[in-house]
Amino acid sequence: MLITGGTGFLGRALAVKLKNKFEVLICGRNNSQNSFAQMQTGCKAVPMDVARIESVKDIFYSFQPHHVIHAAATKFVDISEKEPFEAIDINVIGSENIARMAIEHQCKTVIGISTDKAAPPVSNTYALTKALMERTFCALDAKTKTHFACVRFGNIAWSSGSVFPIWKKMAAMNKKIETTGSHMRRYLLTVEEAADLVILAHENINEVKGGVLIRDMKALQIEDVLKIFAANSNVPWEKIAPRPGEREDEFLLGETELRYSEKKVFGGITHYLFTPNKISAQPVTEILSTLTAPRFSEEELKMLVKEPENILVQ
Repeated sequence: MLITGGTGFLGRALAVKLKNKFEVLICGRNNSQNSFAQMQTGCKAVPMDVARIESVKDIFYSFQPHHVIHAAATKFVDISEKEPFEAIDINVIGSENIARMAIEHQCKTVIGISTDKAAPPVSNTYALTKALMERTFCALDAKTKTHFACVRFGNIAWSSGSVFPIWKKMAAMNKKIETTGSHMRRYLLTVEEAADLVILAHENINEVKGGVLIRDMKALQIEDVLKIFAANSNVPWEKIAPRPGEREDEFLLGETELRYSEKKVFGGITHYLFTPNKISAQPVTEILSTLTAPRFSEEELKMLVKEPENILVQ
């Protein structure tokens, strides 16, 4: 099992969950992070830059993976607006490189990690690049012996670059928290829930291949969780100007995707499967957005803002 971006927050959690079933190789561009992740997970970590086909070839020829989880991505909305080449190189060309090598080496499965921002209406460069990855992987499934699928979910609590670590640094360094969108609404889930969705897609590849598997999720208004976080940190918060590319609500399933989507239940939990260009016999009738999603209770929010003692999932 090759996990690209495997030295990241989700990648490390996946490595720990999967290492008893597979020989897991985790990859990343940062050698310092590779060393840290290898020590934490007990899985071998090697440098690989998905944007460079030669780098990807080296790993595939030496490791010969049977399965790939493609988690490598650049995911910052504002940076992608200012530096679009970086987003395209990693999220589009990098995904293409992984797909080409997986097909060439006759890998059994490839699972791509996507985002709720890829659901229409797409509103920023980052979202466009991830939507293109989804479409590429889904189209390739019908053309090759390698089975491709994607998963789509919202923000992972305490993941690298997410609001909780950023707020923690702000509170420590500036004695206040600044937010661009206290009025905005976002999906949120734990790293364990995100990892479980990826593994679910892999284990049910014959049912989800060629599609994007989406777990129904709860949402929150940023202000509600920010008030709790600021109170716990004993600092004030203030609203600042929005960043380029942001939107008030996120979508798990957009209007133009409904006729190509169907409801699925795995383990008693509602999921949705969006299969591009394949009209569903029982299409979903309502969009899924943070505006209408169930909300977290105050007690659930208090649990989410607690920093995990161990970021690895056992």
